[in-house]
Amino acid sequence: MTPSVLTDSSRAVGLNVIAERESEVRAYVRDFPTVFKRAEGCMVWDENGKAYIDFFSGAGALNYGHNHPEMKKAIITYLLDDGMVHSLDLATEAKIDFIKTFDELILKPRHLHYKIMFPGPTGTNAVEAALKLARKVTGRSTVAAFTHGFHGMTLGALAVTANRRKRRGASRPLEGSISLPYDGFMGEDVDTLDYIERLFADEGSGIDVPAAVIVETVQGEGGLHAARLEWLRGLREITRRHGILLIVDDIQAGSGRTGPFFSFEAAEIEPDMVTLSKSLGGYGLPFALVLLHPDLDQFLPGEHNGTFRGNNLAMVAATTALKQYWKDGAFSEEVLKKGHVLRDRLQAIVDAANVSAQVRGRGMMQGIAFEPHGFAEAVSKEAFVRGLIAETSGPENEVIKLLPPLIIDDETLDDGLERLEDAIQTVAQSF
Repeated sequence: MTPSVLTDSSRAVGLNVIAERESEVRAYVRDFPTVFKRAEGCMVWDENGKAYIDFFSGAGALNYGHNHPEMKKAIITYLLDDGMVHSLDLATEAKIDFIKTFDELILKPRHLHYKIMFPGPTGTNAVEAALKLARKVTGRSTVAAFTHGFHGMTLGALAVTANRRKRRGASRPLEGSISLPYDGFMGEDVDTLDYIERLFADEGSGIDVPAAVIVETVQGEGGLHAARLEWLRGLREITRRHGILLIVDDIQAGSGRTGPFFSFEAAEIEPDMVTLSKSLGGYGLPFALVLLHPDLDQFLPGEHNGTFRGNNLAMVAATTALKQYWKDGAFSEEVLKKGHVLRDRLQAIVDAANVSAQVRGRGMMQGIAFEPHGFAEAVSKEAFVRGLIAETSGPENEVIKLLPPLIIDDETLDDGLERLEDAIQTVAQSF
């Protein structure tokens, strides 16, 4: 047998194990059908040695790339020193170091005075904690969310998620939420804030004033819709005027993905609560926070907890990431510049493509929305063949979504975009 046959056979065996034993709910392995073996920086390799440029970044959990050397070193040192790995919410040196670093490098320079809540280590748990707290503090039960929004897969977070297919997975009514039109949802000529203001102000609107409004500044799973900065400012004013808490879900758009550490910084607003996860942990390790104004810190001890909220390895990696990348504004400026390059290249690709399409997103969280049904999914498949990993998003998977690691070099970014353009041109020939 030739070596290629041997490697193809090995891959088939590995994928067969997945197909035979893993639940049908698996998803990404169907989109990217190979067995991965190694990862470094912006690259991953499968067991056959084929290299792929990663424009997926663990769905936004790997802003600093795979196996970041400084974070890896810090984690290994911590383990070799027998540092405490699991600690619930006990005080550890790793936790104290993280809190101090986060306060000094992230909160204080932005004049933010948030308290820090450690929920369970996932984004959906952070959302659940924020929703519970908003209801407790206000005494109201309803939370308002937005069209195309995504906030998690547990029941509370799913209730404020818009995607019908994901909501159907609950197999029960999802209660306690209302849906509001996101910026641009009703067309460019309609300011949805007028509708939202009237809905909250009019006693005959048919809804109760909600406990909170939860919003993403850029809708990662919903199709990369990016709210205008003035719209975000207007939303903040409306919520303040009606005594409604504003929760910004920065789980995917935060940690530098749009340039600044928080995606809402450019709008110059201050939410009442912020949820963080994904790349907060730096190394791809589970970690989540809820940031909240001190007057909202009203949970009783243990009223919201979780076995794995004390992930010290993630705190070690997160602290290392903060010290390396967020000690000043240089990294943020670098991400913003790359975002401009990405925007220009994507627009050029759209202009050259013989297909109806639109560039969406902000910073290093951008993509292309294609009008023909199935086009984006076909592009993702063609890109994978060419050694580029990029997923789709949107309710109809109509957007090819690009989340390159923020540390990507110009040459690799250009290489990945060339592969993407080639994939788009190939797909366009059959549509």
